[in-house]
Amino acid sequence: MSKYFHSVTLDVSKCVGCTSCLKRCPTEAIRIRKGRARIIDERCIDCGECIRVCPYHAKGAVTSPLSIINRFRYKIALPAPALYGQFKDLNAAALIPAALRMMGFDHVSEVAHGADIVSRAVMERLEKPDCPTPLISSSCPAVVRLIQTRFPELIGNIVDVKSPMEVTAIQARRAFCEAQGVPEDEVGCFFITPCAAKMTAIRNPLGHETSAVNGAISFLEVYGVLSDLLRKNTAKPDFAHFPATSFGVNWARIGGEAISVGVNEALAVDGIDNVIRVLEEIENGRLPEVKYFEGLACLGGCVGGPLTFENMFIARNRIRLLAQMLPKTRPERKIPDEELEALRDRLYLDRPLKPLETVRLDEDFKTAMDKLSRIEKLRKELPGLDCGSCGSPTCQALAEDIVQGYATELNCIHLLKERLRIMASQMVEMSEATRE
Repeated sequence: MSKYFHSVTLDVSKCVGCTSCLKRCPTEAIRIRKGRARIIDERCIDCGECIRVCPYHAKGAVTSPLSIINRFRYKIALPAPALYGQFKDLNAAALIPAALRMMGFDHVSEVAHGADIVSRAVMERLEKPDCPTPLISSSCPAVVRLIQTRFPELIGNIVDVKSPMEVTAIQARRAFCEAQGVPEDEVGCFFITPCAAKMTAIRNPLGHETSAVNGAISFLEVYGVLSDLLRKNTAKPDFAHFPATSFGVNWARIGGEAISVGVNEALAVDGIDNVIRVLEEIENGRLPEVKYFEGLACLGGCVGGPLTFENMFIARNRIRLLAQMLPKTRPERKIPDEELEALRDRLYLDRPLKPLETVRLDEDFKTAMDKLSRIEKLRKELPGLDCGSCGSPTCQALAEDIVQGYATELNCIHLLKERLRIMASQMVEMSEATRE
Protein backbone atom coordinates (compact mmCIF):
# COMPACT_ATOMS: atom_id res chain seq x y z
CA MET A 1 0.00 0.00 0.00
CA SER A 2 1.32 3.46 -0.85
CA LYS A 3 2.48 5.75 1.93
CA TYR A 4 1.31 8.76 -0.01
CA PHE A 5 -1.97 10.28 -1.04
CA HIS A 6 -2.11 10.95 -4.78
CA SER A 7 -4.32 13.52 -6.45
CA VAL A 8 -3.78 12.00 -9.90
CA THR A 9 -6.14 9.07 -10.41
CA LEU A 10 -7.04 6.58 -13.14
CA ASP A 11 -10.54 5.70 -14.33
CA VAL A 12 -9.98 2.17 -15.59
CA SER A 13 -13.38 2.10 -17.33
CA LYS A 14 -12.22 4.84 -19.73
CA CYS A 15 -8.70 3.51 -20.33
CA VAL A 16 -8.06 1.67 -23.62
CA GLY A 17 -4.35 1.01 -23.07
CA CYS A 18 -3.19 3.40 -25.80
CA THR A 19 0.26 4.03 -24.16
CA SER A 20 0.08 7.86 -24.51
CA CYS A 21 0.57 8.27 -20.77
CA LEU A 22 3.14 5.48 -20.62
CA LYS A 23 5.48 7.32 -22.97
CA ARG A 24 5.11 10.73 -21.31
CA CYS A 25 5.34 9.87 -17.61
CA PRO A 26 8.61 11.45 -16.36
CA THR A 27 9.15 8.97 -13.55
CA GLU A 28 8.09 5.78 -15.38
CA ALA A 29 5.19 5.40 -12.96
CA ILE A 30 2.78 3.89 -15.51
CA ARG A 31 2.48 0.37 -16.91
CA ILE A 32 -0.02 -1.11 -19.37
CA ARG A 33 -1.16 -4.54 -18.23
CA LYS A 34 -4.12 -6.51 -19.56
CA GLY A 35 -5.03 -3.64 -21.85
CA ARG A 36 -5.32 -1.05 -19.10
CA ALA A 37 -2.98 1.48 -17.52
CA ARG A 38 -1.73 1.07 -13.98
CA ILE A 39 -0.12 3.83 -11.90
CA ILE A 40 2.69 2.82 -9.55
CA ASP A 41 2.04 4.96 -6.47
CA GLU A 42 5.64 4.92 -5.25
CA ARG A 43 6.87 6.50 -8.49
CA CYS A 44 4.08 9.03 -9.15
CA ILE A 45 4.88 12.70 -8.43
CA ASP A 46 1.40 14.01 -9.38
CA CYS A 47 2.77 16.26 -12.12
CA GLY A 48 -0.45 15.77 -14.10
CA GLU A 49 1.31 15.06 -17.40
CA CYS A 50 -0.82 11.94 -17.88
CA ILE A 51 -3.97 14.02 -17.37
CA ARG A 52 -2.82 16.40 -20.06
CA VAL A 53 -1.96 13.78 -22.71
CA CYS A 54 -4.70 11.16 -22.21
CA PRO A 55 -7.01 11.36 -25.26
CA TYR A 56 -9.71 9.33 -23.51
CA HIS A 57 -9.82 11.42 -20.29
CA ALA A 58 -9.05 8.34 -18.23
CA LYS A 59 -6.77 10.31 -15.91
CA GLY A 60 -8.13 12.88 -13.50
CA ALA A 61 -7.28 14.76 -10.34
CA VAL A 62 -8.88 14.47 -6.94
CA THR A 63 -9.33 17.98 -5.54
CA SER A 64 -11.64 19.45 -2.92
CA PRO A 65 -15.23 20.20 -3.93
CA LEU A 66 -16.44 23.75 -3.34
CA SER A 67 -18.80 22.43 -0.68
CA ILE A 68 -15.80 21.61 1.57
CA ILE A 69 -15.72 25.23 2.74
CA ASN A 70 -18.93 24.61 4.69
CA ARG A 71 -17.03 22.42 7.14
CA PHE A 72 -15.63 25.58 8.72
CA ARG A 73 -17.40 28.47 10.36
CA TYR A 74 -15.08 30.94 8.64
CA LYS A 75 -13.65 30.46 5.16
CA ILE A 76 -10.62 32.06 3.53
CA ALA A 77 -9.96 31.81 -0.23
CA LEU A 78 -6.37 31.71 -1.46
CA PRO A 79 -6.47 32.33 -5.23
CA ALA A 80 -3.34 31.37 -7.18
CA PRO A 81 -1.95 34.17 -9.38
CA ALA A 82 -2.64 32.02 -12.44
CA LEU A 83 -6.38 32.45 -11.81
CA TYR A 84 -6.21 36.02 -13.15
CA GLY A 85 -5.18 34.73 -16.57
CA GLN A 86 -8.34 32.66 -16.96
CA PHE A 87 -10.55 35.64 -17.75
CA LYS A 88 -10.58 37.75 -20.91
CA ASP A 89 -11.20 41.05 -19.13
CA LEU A 90 -8.01 42.00 -17.29
CA ASN A 91 -10.07 44.15 -14.92
CA ALA A 92 -11.54 40.91 -13.57
CA ALA A 93 -8.41 40.46 -11.43
CA ALA A 94 -9.47 43.36 -9.21
CA LEU A 95 -13.03 42.03 -8.97
CA ILE A 96 -12.21 38.38 -8.22
CA PRO A 97 -11.94 38.90 -4.41
CA ALA A 98 -15.47 40.32 -4.28
CA ALA A 99 -16.77 37.48 -6.45
CA LEU A 100 -15.16 34.88 -4.19
CA ARG A 101 -16.81 36.45 -1.16
CA MET A 102 -20.14 36.20 -2.97
CA MET A 103 -19.41 32.48 -3.40
CA GLY A 104 -19.33 32.05 0.37
CA PHE A 105 -15.82 33.00 1.48
CA ASP A 106 -15.44 35.38 4.42
CA HIS A 107 -12.04 36.65 3.36
CA VAL A 108 -9.71 36.49 0.33
CA SER A 109 -5.93 36.54 0.61
CA GLU A 110 -3.89 36.75 -2.59
CA VAL A 111 -1.22 34.06 -2.97
CA ALA A 112 0.59 36.58 -5.15
CA HIS A 113 1.28 38.53 -1.95
CA GLY A 114 2.64 35.35 -0.37
CA ALA A 115 4.93 35.09 -3.40
CA ASP A 116 6.31 38.54 -2.58
CA ILE A 117 7.03 37.36 0.97
CA VAL A 118 8.73 34.19 -0.23
CA SER A 119 10.81 36.23 -2.69
CA ARG A 120 12.19 38.29 0.19
CA ALA A 121 13.00 35.19 2.22
CA VAL A 122 14.78 33.57 -0.74
CA MET A 123 16.83 36.74 -1.28
CA GLU A 124 18.04 36.47 2.32
CA ARG A 125 18.90 32.80 1.86
CA LEU A 126 20.94 33.58 -1.25
CA GLU A 127 23.07 36.04 0.73
CA LYS A 128 24.09 33.50 3.36
CA PRO A 129 27.62 32.07 3.02
CA ASP A 130 26.40 28.47 3.29
CA CYS A 131 23.90 28.85 0.44
CA PRO A 132 24.21 25.90 -1.99
CA THR A 133 24.78 26.52 -5.68
CA PRO A 134 22.46 26.48 -7.40
CA LEU A 135 19.69 27.14 -4.92
CA ILE A 136 16.59 25.33 -6.20
CA SER A 137 13.06 26.73 -5.86
CA SER A 138 10.61 24.82 -3.67
CA SER A 139 7.50 26.41 -5.18
CA CYS A 140 6.52 23.54 -7.52
CA PRO A 141 5.68 20.44 -5.45
CA ALA A 142 5.92 18.16 -8.48
CA VAL A 143 9.52 19.25 -9.09
CA VAL A 144 10.38 18.85 -5.40
CA ARG A 145 9.03 15.29 -5.47
CA LEU A 146 10.85 14.67 -8.73
CA ILE A 147 14.11 15.59 -7.01
CA GLN A 148 13.25 13.39 -4.03
CA THR A 149 12.56 10.51 -6.41
CA ARG A 150 15.17 10.84 -9.17
CA PHE A 151 17.78 13.35 -7.97
CA PRO A 152 18.24 12.75 -4.22
CA GLU A 153 21.75 14.23 -4.32
CA LEU A 154 20.17 17.63 -5.07
CA ILE A 155 17.77 17.66 -2.10
CA GLY A 156 20.21 19.81 -0.14
CA ASN A 157 19.98 22.46 -2.86
CA ILE A 158 16.23 23.00 -2.40
CA VAL A 159 15.53 26.29 -0.63
CA ASP A 160 14.16 25.75 2.88
CA VAL A 161 11.37 28.31 2.50
CA LYS A 162 7.74 27.19 2.35
CA SER A 163 5.70 27.72 -0.81
CA PRO A 164 3.66 30.91 -1.35
CA MET A 165 0.50 28.85 -0.86
CA GLU A 166 1.56 27.80 2.65
CA VAL A 167 2.93 31.21 3.63
CA THR A 168 -0.26 32.94 2.50
CA ALA A 169 -2.44 30.52 4.48
CA ILE A 170 -0.36 31.00 7.64
CA GLN A 171 -0.47 34.78 7.42
CA ALA A 172 -4.12 34.97 6.38
CA ARG A 173 -5.37 32.74 9.21
CA ARG A 174 -3.37 34.64 11.85
CA ALA A 175 -4.54 38.04 10.63
CA PHE A 176 -8.18 36.94 10.36
CA CYS A 177 -8.23 35.38 13.82
CA GLU A 178 -6.63 38.44 15.41
CA ALA A 179 -9.03 40.81 13.64
CA GLN A 180 -12.16 38.78 14.35
CA GLY A 181 -11.18 37.33 17.73
CA VAL A 182 -11.94 33.77 16.69
CA PRO A 183 -10.00 30.51 17.31
CA GLU A 184 -7.82 29.19 14.50
CA ASP A 185 -9.57 25.81 14.34
CA GLU A 186 -12.77 27.52 13.19
CA VAL A 187 -11.03 29.02 10.13
CA GLY A 188 -10.48 27.05 6.94
CA CYS A 189 -8.03 28.15 4.22
CA PHE A 190 -8.65 26.91 0.67
CA PHE A 191 -6.25 27.21 -2.25
CA ILE A 192 -7.79 27.81 -5.68
CA THR A 193 -5.44 25.60 -7.66
CA PRO A 194 -4.39 25.11 -11.30
CA CYS A 195 -2.61 21.81 -10.58
CA ALA A 196 -3.01 18.42 -8.97
CA ALA A 197 0.35 18.48 -7.19
CA LYS A 198 -0.82 21.20 -4.80
CA MET A 199 -3.58 18.93 -3.51
CA THR A 200 -0.98 16.24 -2.90
CA ALA A 201 1.28 18.76 -1.14
CA ILE A 202 -1.56 19.60 1.23
CA ARG A 203 -2.20 15.96 2.11
CA ASN A 204 1.52 15.02 2.08
CA PRO A 205 3.30 18.22 3.18
CA LEU A 206 6.82 18.87 1.92
CA GLY A 207 9.21 19.71 4.75
CA HIS A 208 6.63 20.27 7.47
CA GLU A 209 4.30 18.15 9.58
CA THR A 210 0.91 19.56 8.58
CA SER A 211 -0.27 21.97 5.93
CA ALA A 212 -1.82 25.31 6.83
CA VAL A 213 -4.20 24.78 3.90
CA ASN A 214 -7.39 22.80 4.42
CA GLY A 215 -8.21 22.02 0.80
CA ALA A 216 -7.44 22.70 -2.85
CA ILE A 217 -10.33 23.67 -5.13
CA SER A 218 -9.53 23.48 -8.83
CA PHE A 219 -9.93 26.31 -11.32
CA LEU A 220 -12.37 24.09 -13.21
CA GLU A 221 -14.57 23.84 -10.12
CA VAL A 222 -14.99 27.59 -9.67
CA TYR A 223 -14.59 28.93 -13.21
CA GLY A 224 -18.27 28.79 -14.22
CA VAL A 225 -19.59 30.41 -11.06
CA LEU A 226 -16.83 33.03 -11.02
CA SER A 227 -17.42 33.94 -14.67
CA ASP A 228 -21.11 34.47 -14.05
CA LEU A 229 -20.49 36.64 -10.98
CA LEU A 230 -17.83 38.71 -12.76
CA ARG A 231 -20.20 39.38 -15.66
CA LYS A 232 -22.84 40.67 -13.27
CA ASN A 233 -20.45 42.80 -11.23
CA THR A 234 -20.66 46.43 -12.34
CA ALA A 235 -18.21 47.77 -9.75
CA LYS A 236 -15.25 49.79 -10.94
CA PRO A 237 -11.96 47.84 -10.73
CA ASP A 238 -9.58 49.22 -8.09
CA PHE A 239 -5.96 48.28 -8.73
CA ALA A 240 -4.69 51.00 -6.39
CA HIS A 241 -5.41 48.72 -3.43
CA PHE A 242 -4.39 45.45 -5.07
CA PRO A 243 -2.37 43.66 -2.36
CA ALA A 244 0.31 42.11 -4.58
CA THR A 245 2.98 43.57 -6.82
CA SER A 246 3.48 42.85 -10.49
CA PHE A 247 6.35 40.60 -9.38
CA GLY A 248 4.07 38.46 -7.20
CA VAL A 249 1.49 38.12 -9.97
CA ASN A 250 4.22 37.16 -12.44
CA TRP A 251 4.96 34.02 -10.41
CA ALA A 252 2.14 32.49 -12.48
CA ARG A 253 4.42 32.58 -15.55
CA ILE A 254 7.69 30.78 -16.11
CA GLY A 255 10.55 33.07 -15.15
CA GLY A 256 8.42 35.24 -12.90
CA GLU A 257 9.89 33.81 -9.72
CA ALA A 258 13.48 34.22 -10.91
CA ILE A 259 12.83 37.86 -11.83
CA SER A 260 11.15 38.46 -8.48
CA VAL A 261 14.10 37.02 -6.57
CA GLY A 262 16.36 39.33 -8.55
CA VAL A 263 19.22 36.99 -9.43
CA ASN A 264 20.89 37.60 -12.76
CA GLU A 265 22.45 34.14 -12.81
CA ALA A 266 19.05 32.45 -12.55
CA LEU A 267 17.68 29.75 -14.83
CA ALA A 268 13.92 29.26 -15.33
CA VAL A 269 12.76 26.05 -17.00
CA ASP A 270 9.20 24.85 -17.69
CA GLY A 271 7.91 21.44 -18.74
CA ILE A 272 8.79 18.37 -16.70
CA ASP A 273 10.95 16.82 -19.44
CA ASN A 274 12.98 20.02 -19.75
CA VAL A 275 13.32 20.23 -15.98
CA ILE A 276 14.68 16.68 -15.89
CA ARG A 277 17.31 17.46 -18.53
CA VAL A 278 18.50 20.56 -16.64
CA LEU A 279 18.56 18.74 -13.28
CA GLU A 280 20.76 16.10 -14.90
CA GLU A 281 23.12 18.88 -16.02
CA ILE A 282 23.14 20.36 -12.51
CA GLU A 283 23.74 16.97 -10.94
CA ASN A 284 26.71 16.42 -13.24
CA GLY A 285 28.18 19.82 -12.37
CA ARG A 286 27.82 21.27 -15.85
CA LEU A 287 26.04 24.48 -14.85
CA PRO A 288 28.33 26.06 -12.26
CA GLU A 289 27.34 29.60 -13.29
CA VAL A 290 23.69 29.12 -12.26
CA LYS A 291 22.92 30.48 -8.78
CA TYR A 292 19.15 29.97 -8.73
CA PHE A 293 17.02 27.38 -10.50
CA GLU A 294 13.29 27.85 -11.02
CA GLY A 295 11.78 24.62 -12.30
CA LEU A 296 8.07 24.28 -13.07
CA ALA A 297 6.50 21.00 -14.14
CA CYS A 298 3.93 22.58 -16.45
CA LEU A 299 4.74 24.27 -19.74
CA GLY A 300 4.39 28.02 -19.37
CA GLY A 301 4.39 27.73 -15.59
CA CYS A 302 1.30 27.52 -13.38
CA VAL A 303 -0.83 29.05 -16.16
CA GLY A 304 -0.28 25.75 -17.99
CA GLY A 305 -1.52 23.56 -15.15
CA PRO A 306 -3.75 20.57 -16.00
CA LEU A 307 -6.69 22.00 -14.03
CA THR A 308 -6.84 25.33 -15.86
CA PHE A 309 -9.61 26.37 -18.22
CA GLU A 310 -7.95 28.85 -20.58
CA ASN A 311 -5.36 28.15 -23.28
CA MET A 312 -1.92 28.32 -21.70
CA PHE A 313 -0.46 30.81 -24.18
CA ILE A 314 -3.44 33.15 -23.87
CA ALA A 315 -3.38 32.97 -20.07
CA ARG A 316 0.36 33.60 -19.94
CA ASN A 317 0.00 36.72 -22.08
CA ARG A 318 -2.85 37.99 -19.91
CA ILE A 319 -0.70 37.66 -16.82
CA ARG A 320 2.03 39.63 -18.59
CA LEU A 321 -0.40 42.42 -19.47
CA LEU A 322 -1.90 42.44 -15.98
CA ALA A 323 1.57 42.75 -14.43
CA GLN A 324 2.14 45.84 -16.55
CA MET A 325 -0.94 47.43 -14.98
CA LEU A 326 0.22 46.81 -11.39
CA PRO A 327 2.79 48.69 -9.29
CA LYS A 328 6.40 47.78 -10.12
CA THR A 329 7.43 47.82 -6.46
CA ARG A 330 10.15 45.28 -5.76
CA PRO A 331 9.27 42.63 -3.11
CA GLU A 332 12.08 43.83 -0.82
CA ARG A 333 10.38 47.23 -0.75
CA LYS A 334 6.82 45.92 -0.69
CA ILE A 335 7.36 43.58 2.27
CA PRO A 336 8.56 45.46 5.38
CA ASP A 337 10.93 43.85 7.86
CA GLU A 338 8.18 43.68 10.47
CA GLU A 339 5.93 41.57 8.22
CA LEU A 340 8.76 39.14 7.48
CA GLU A 341 9.76 38.90 11.15
CA ALA A 342 6.17 38.16 12.18
CA LEU A 343 6.30 35.00 10.04
CA ARG A 344 9.80 33.80 10.99
CA ASP A 345 8.50 31.05 13.25
CA ARG A 346 6.63 29.34 10.41
CA LEU A 347 8.24 30.65 7.24
CA TYR A 348 10.83 27.90 6.87
CA LEU A 349 10.68 24.13 6.53
CA ASP A 350 10.91 22.44 9.92
CA ARG A 351 11.57 18.90 8.68
CA PRO A 352 14.38 17.85 6.36
CA LEU A 353 13.37 16.74 2.90
CA LYS A 354 14.35 13.13 2.35
CA PRO A 355 14.64 10.86 -0.69
CA LEU A 356 11.42 9.11 -1.62
CA GLU A 357 11.77 5.38 -1.91
CA THR A 358 10.41 4.13 -5.22
CA VAL A 359 10.38 0.34 -5.55
CA ARG A 360 12.71 -1.96 -3.62
CA LEU A 361 13.97 -4.99 -5.46
CA ASP A 362 13.96 -6.96 -2.22
CA GLU A 363 14.22 -6.46 1.54
CA ASP A 364 17.19 -8.84 1.65
CA PHE A 365 20.38 -7.22 0.35
CA LYS A 366 21.82 -10.37 -1.26
CA THR A 367 18.55 -11.17 -3.01
CA ALA A 368 18.30 -7.58 -4.22
CA MET A 369 21.83 -7.79 -5.68
CA ASP A 370 20.97 -11.06 -7.44
CA LYS A 371 17.89 -9.43 -8.94
CA LEU A 372 19.96 -6.46 -10.05
CA SER A 373 22.34 -8.81 -11.83
CA ARG A 374 19.42 -10.55 -13.55
CA ILE A 375 17.97 -7.19 -14.61
CA GLU A 376 21.26 -6.20 -16.22
CA LYS A 377 21.49 -9.51 -18.06
CA LEU A 378 17.89 -9.23 -19.29
CA ARG A 379 18.39 -5.64 -20.42
CA LYS A 380 21.22 -6.75 -22.71
CA GLU A 381 18.99 -9.43 -24.24
CA LEU A 382 16.16 -6.98 -24.95
CA PRO A 383 16.27 -4.96 -28.21
CA GLY A 384 16.75 -1.56 -26.53
CA LEU A 385 14.11 0.13 -28.69
CA ASP A 386 12.05 1.49 -25.75
CA CYS A 387 8.93 1.26 -27.92
CA GLY A 388 6.48 0.69 -25.07
CA SER A 389 4.67 -2.12 -26.89
CA CYS A 390 5.38 -4.43 -23.97
CA GLY A 391 3.43 -2.23 -21.56
CA SER A 392 6.58 -0.93 -19.86
CA PRO A 393 8.04 2.47 -20.80
CA THR A 394 11.57 1.24 -21.56
CA CYS A 395 13.47 -1.99 -21.99
CA GLN A 396 15.19 -1.30 -18.67
CA ALA A 397 11.77 -0.98 -17.00
CA LEU A 398 10.60 -4.21 -18.64
CA ALA A 399 13.68 -6.03 -17.34
CA GLU A 400 12.86 -4.80 -13.84
CA ASP A 401 9.22 -5.84 -14.24
CA ILE A 402 10.21 -9.32 -15.40
CA VAL A 403 12.52 -9.87 -12.44
CA GLN A 404 9.84 -8.58 -10.07
CA GLY A 405 7.31 -10.98 -11.56
CA TYR A 406 5.06 -8.34 -13.14
CA ALA A 407 5.82 -9.32 -16.73
CA THR A 408 7.51 -12.00 -18.83
CA GLU A 409 9.98 -11.91 -21.70
CA LEU A 410 7.12 -12.63 -24.07
CA ASN A 411 5.67 -9.22 -23.25
CA CYS A 412 8.35 -7.94 -25.63
CA ILE A 413 6.82 -8.14 -29.08
CA HIS A 414 10.24 -8.34 -30.70
CA LEU A 415 11.33 -11.32 -28.61
CA LEU A 416 7.92 -12.89 -29.17
CA LYS A 417 8.29 -12.52 -32.95
CA GLU A 418 11.73 -14.08 -32.78
CA ARG A 419 10.41 -16.95 -30.65
CA LEU A 420 7.57 -17.52 -33.12
CA ARG A 421 10.03 -17.44 -36.03
CA ILE A 422 12.15 -20.12 -34.40
CA MET A 423 9.09 -22.21 -33.59
CA ALA A 424 7.83 -21.91 -37.16
CA SER A 425 11.25 -22.96 -38.51
CA GLN A 426 11.30 -25.94 -36.16
CA MET A 427 7.82 -26.97 -37.27
CA VAL A 428 8.88 -26.85 -40.92
CA GLU A 429 11.91 -29.00 -40.14
CA MET A 430 9.76 -31.50 -38.24
CA SER A 431 7.26 -31.60 -41.13
CA GLU A 432 9.99 -32.31 -43.67
CA ALA A 433 11.55 -34.97 -41.45
CA THR A 434 8.13 -36.67 -41.09
CA ARG A 435 7.61 -36.83 -44.89
CA GLU A 436 10.99 -38.47 -45.32
